[in-house]
Parts: sequence; structure tokens; C-alpha cells
Amino acid sequence: MRKDGRKIKTIDPMYKLISHIMVERSDSMNMIELTVQQDPIRKYIRKKKDEGYTFSHLAVVLAAYIRTIADYPFLNRFVVNKTLYARKEVAIGMVVLKPGETEGTMSKMYFNPGMTIYEIQNVLDEYIIKNRGAGKTNSTDKLMGILLSIPGLARVGVNFIKFLDKHGLLPKAVIDASPFHCTMTITNLASIGTNYIFHHVYNFGTTSMIMAMGNTREDPVKRHGEIVFEKVIPIGLVMDERIAEGVQFAMACRKLQSILQNPEVLEQPPEQVKEDIK
Repeated sequence: MRKDGRKIKTIDPMYKLISHIMVERSDSMNMIELTVQQDPIRKYIRKKKDEGYTFSHLAVVLAAYIRTIADYPFLNRFVVNKTLYARKEVAIGMVVLKPGETEGTMSKMYFNPGMTIYEIQNVLDEYIIKNRGAGKTNSTDKLMGILLSIPGLARVGVNFIKFLDKHGLLPKAVIDASPFHCTMTITNLASIGTNYIFHHVYNFGTTSMIMAMGNTREDPVKRHGEIVFEKVIPIGLVMDERIAEGVQFAMACRKLQSILQNPEVLEQPPEQVKEDIK
């Protein structure tokens, strides 16, 4: 019935029950810090710049995450009304600051797990250019403008949207306009000179994962019997544990980190894009 996902029925009974125990997304919020070596990413970006391509750190991390979904499609699940769904699209939410302002606008970008980093950087660039424009630049801004146009409409309207969402009746147009209905929300706090955080997940909507990148730092590591310091990108990852088992999350995190150690693999499509449980 839902426009943005299909119901998953063939799962372990524990995961059918767990959504009745942890009803809200904030009840099932797990947090982990991932540290990614900056050097392989920095060298890769520099190499591609010499070849005429401009990639950002954000694009590399985002492309690695989307490539991880190709192997671990459970990352694109969500829970609504105690029911587990496989999302029909890969949608990534992100705030974009408008020039000269301290506040930004938030909408979402659409990808598929078979994309290369070239395609992902293009989508990211177009999204940023569009949303840095003046005024209402996306359907999210327009929806919020409507809800705030009449006193009291926001309270009534949001409650009505929540009711429709809970029962799978929310129109696709509203889902598309809502930044709270996405695979993951990503934020690069290093762009404003801030450390990473563990950003809370929202009970409203369907976002099962929030990723926050922070300022690079130097961590001590042991190399050839000596302690040396290497630059790392710390990432705060918050996830809804109801969408999969802990061992699956661990495997996906290792996959993500391994890709970021060798970003060249992102230049070719994945050999296979796995489908979630039918």
C-alpha cells in the first residue's frame, strides 16, 4: 500500500516482535563512531584532479555508502507502524546553506546503487547549485511555506500527515517533499569547522540512518613497532537497529571502510546489486 516501500514478511520472528517492544525510532537508536583514514581519499581526489575531475570528500564518502547498499540492501529499510519495509528508492537527505545565511534548506537527492562516483558527484553538484539559490528552491521549502502560511495549520497539517504516514496513505508528492522520508541523512560538519556528532534519528518519517562527518583529527596508531599519528575523518553513525541484526551492521561498516581505503573501485559500477528479501 505504501508508495515508498514494500512490506518485508520473511524475517526472523524476533525482528517482527522487536518493533512492538521498541515502538519509536528513538527507542532503537544505536550509535557508532567510524574512523576513516584520510590519506587514501586525499590522494585519490588529488589524482583525479590531475585528470580533470573534481571530487569532494563528501562525494567519496557518499558514493562509498551507496556502493555498500548494493551489497547490503538492508541499509535501505525502514520501520513504520511496527512494520518493516524495503524502500523502493535510494534517497539521501542533506542540508545546504544558502550564501551569506546561517540557516539552510533541506531536501533530498535520488540515486541507485549501481551508480559510479562520477554520476554521484554530478547529482551532488546539481543538488547544491539548485538549493543555494534564493527563495524557495525545492518542494520541501514550498510544503513548509504552506503549513506555516496560516496560524495553527502546521499543528493540524503535521498531525494529519503523521496519521496518513502511519497507515500507508501518504501521497507520493508529500513523501517526495518530505526530507524525513529518506534512506539516510548526511551532514558534513567539517564544512563549518565542527566536530562530528551523533545526530538523533527522527520518529517522524522513515529515515533509518544519519551520518555526520566531522573535522579531521590525528589518531595514534602502531606501525612497524612505532607509534605514529595519522589523519582520520571521524564519522558519527546513528541507526535504527530494528531494520537488521547487529552482525549485518558490522559487516556493512567494514565494507564501507574498505571501499574508502580504495576509492578507485567507485569508478566502475558494482558487479552485482543485491535485492532485499522478497
